[in-house]
Amino acid sequence: MRLNGIFLLAILLCTTGVQAQTGMDEMKLKEIRAIEDSLLVTADSMYRAPLPETRLQFSADFARQLVRALKITNSWNYSFDRLDDKINVITSPDKKWRMFNWDISPGGEGRRYYGAIQLPGENLKLYGLSDISLPTGVKGLEDSVFHNGRWLGALYYRVMPNSVNGETVYTLFGMNRSNLMSNMKLLEPMRITEQGPVFGAPIFGRGSETSPGKPVQRFILEYKKDAQVALNWSDELNAIYFDHLESTVNDPNRKYTYVPEGQIDGFRWNGESWRFVDDLIPAQILQNGQAPVGGN
Repeated sequence: MRLNGIFLLAILLCTTGVQAQTGMDEMKLKEIRAIEDSLLVTADSMYRAPLPETRLQFSADFARQLVRALKITNSWNYSFDRLDDKINVITSPDKKWRMFNWDISPGGEGRRYYGAIQLPGENLKLYGLSDISLPTGVKGLEDSVFHNGRWLGALYYRVMPNSVNGETVYTLFGMNRSNLMSNMKLLEPMRITEQGPVFGAPIFGRGSETSPGKPVQRFILEYKKDAQVALNWSDELNAIYFDHLESTVNDPNRKYTYVPEGQIDGFRWNGESWRFVDDLIPAQILQNGQAPVGGN
């Protein structure tokens, strides 16, 4: 009996701690956990339903269930740890927002991207995102600024905040595979305004292809479907690094022919923008019979 009493006391203390952390009473915690259980089941269906065309409906069901969970008072303080195994649940380093982010493959139409941004608070403040990318591609992506929930869909894997003229601009590292012939990796600037998120900002030291005298609003690497392309941050280099790409057929307009050619370029933050660094990691040129450094 004493052991049972200690066990029950441990459960009580754990539950009380979670309630204090989330600001939810036991009933609300049970409710949001039950919805999270349903979300896990629906997520499996939207990814793996045998009939690909039904995945769109499961994704819509998932979005409705998610909104129902987020409408629960103090949902901001609930971590959704189990759901994070199914979709991307990304919280900004400064805790000013979090994004629920996923994609599905509805058959022969490339991929569809979904996102919703929640702001902190006792009551729900949520901005849904609508993917404007298409399997056939969209012109002018690097020069466009998107408002009112419009968004170049992507799955994000890193967020870096920087201050620009007293305003926080978040650089989102993402990937888009919606095009049937090419993939994209991108650096997406995002600001949170009173009217909602704004995607795109001229913070990159690279000129636009259509207007070389103007900086791009987002940095995009578009490349051959089966190519492996790097785009990430290095603490050691204190820089963003990415593969330098070249067309295999020497045609700059056919992005689906671009592959890495060995050079690594990058960006470093200069206090106001991302300054382009050519040849950040020079390609190692070996003589015949010479082994690379480290013998690899």
